[in-house]
Amino acid sequence: MLDRDGVINLDSDDYIKNPDEWRPIPGSLEAIAELSRAGYRVVVITNQSGVTRGLLNLDTLAEIHSKMHFCVNRCGGTIEAVYFCPHAPDDRCDCRKPLPGLLKRFASDYRISLENVPFIGDSYRDIRAGVAAGARPLLVKTGNGRITLAAHPETTVPVFENLYDAAQFILSGR
Repeated sequence: MLDRDGVINLDSDDYIKNPDEWRPIPGSLEAIAELSRAGYRVVVITNQSGVTRGLLNLDTLAEIHSKMHFCVNRCGGTIEAVYFCPHAPDDRCDCRKPLPGLLKRFASDYRISLENVPFIGDSYRDIRAGVAAGARPLLVKTGNGRITLAAHPETTVPVFENLYDAAQFILSGR
């Protein structure tokens, strides 16, 4: 499981509002391709409050995700599914990370246990969601990762420079 913004693609404080603004982080597409070739089922779990905030609509979000799928496929990888929360932080939904709702929905849909399933994110809310869902959180320094480490020096999850390095760790069987 992967977070999207800051893990797969460059993040923006102004939100990713259209396909042109979606730009992959160097090495991220190759990382997903390597995980796919090794038999991992890659799923994206992402907060997308820009929808509720009126910055983009569901059709535009689908176009962004289509671009992401196309770019990953072109590198030889596959993203099997994208789970997203369109709600704002104050909407009190159960799907917005750090709550584990999206991760649990994925586990239910695929009829799997999340025990030892890696969840790669760049924020503390990703770590918290992973822990709450019983998954194995990993943190990357891209996106908000460095800020997360500075704000939470007590973090004990494995930390990597980027998605590619995290993927290599997973592929090594550790």
